[in-house]
Amino acid sequence: MFIKDILSISPQDTYNNHNYWYNVKTYIGNKLSCIEPSYDGIIKPSQLRRMGKALRMGIGCGLPLLDKHGKVDGIIIGTSEGGLEDCIKFLNQIVDYDEGTLTPTNFMQSTPNALSGHLALITGNTNYNITHVNKGLSFENALIDAQMLLQDGSANVLLVGSVEEISDYNYNIEQSANQYKKVECRSNELIHSNTEGTVCGEGAVMFVLSSQPENGSICIKDVDAITFPEESELLDLCKNMLRRNGIVTNDIDGVIVGLNGDIRTDHWYTNFISSLFSDQTIYTYKNLVGEYPTSASFAVKLAHDILKNNMICPEIIFKNSNRAQKNILIYNHFKGVQHSLILISDINSSNESL
Repeated sequence: MFIKDILSISPQDTYNNHNYWYNVKTYIGNKLSCIEPSYDGIIKPSQLRRMGKALRMGIGCGLPLLDKHGKVDGIIIGTSEGGLEDCIKFLNQIVDYDEGTLTPTNFMQSTPNALSGHLALITGNTNYNITHVNKGLSFENALIDAQMLLQDGSANVLLVGSVEEISDYNYNIEQSANQYKKVECRSNELIHSNTEGTVCGEGAVMFVLSSQPENGSICIKDVDAITFPEESELLDLCKNMLRRNGIVTNDIDGVIVGLNGDIRTDHWYTNFISSLFSDQTIYTYKNLVGEYPTSASFAVKLAHDILKNNMICPEIIFKNSNRAQKNILIYNHFKGVQHSLILISDINSSNESL
């Protein structure tokens, strides 16, 4: 499947900014919050003031793409939490109002599929519409769903994306579980911090995916995932992916890994690199956007920018091989439990459609 267009809201200035890597933002602390754009002309002010952060970010990315590319054959969203802040507000209202008259807005935005539903209602799209809620594999399952639809001819063009917000409720729980660092950390030092915990991130990324290539298109060739693997099983998963796509490890020019500065789980990445990709350029991305369940969507955007726009950004280079970039493999895991691989190629090196 081929990437026709992308819009992203992230802790970096990525929204409608193709040169964001020239001015990478550095953060101090445990939260990397998104730089939200002005939604003027995208979302009506009467609707905007009622929207939670996740919903307005998702619509802010998805609606311009739908307006630009017309009616798509489906809307597929991956999210772990959805608008969790609105969900908590709604649950609290049940208690505060003794199950009486509740605010409908919080109810409507309390479910993870609120974004896909809103996008469909706003654009009048009655085609395939689904939200995948699978924690750290939500976005990857959305991609697999899109891949199957495009492969069997059920769809030609799809809107696929992810959204995640930092909610106080979820942040406090994860902080209590030692998910985040106890001492404030600069984001540009995160990868080499060598301490327990990481930093919390958020973001929304939307893609228009097509079964047919266009001039300059980047191809998402394959997606795979595994849960609770042994290290040998992960390596076998990667080898099998490469084999069924007719390539070997040396054909991979760059690997984007989800290193997040947590000494307890980063060994998955370093062992993966040393076992299979010791000669490739290694990129990182969570020092730009933080850790969150659907962060792999930003890694896909990053791979697209590297391949299509020749993105050169020292902040993301963990190891440089000076190889020309044609095939990039993304490896990410969530808390060392859910692991995923995404293979992305320049269309000039692959003319096969998925």
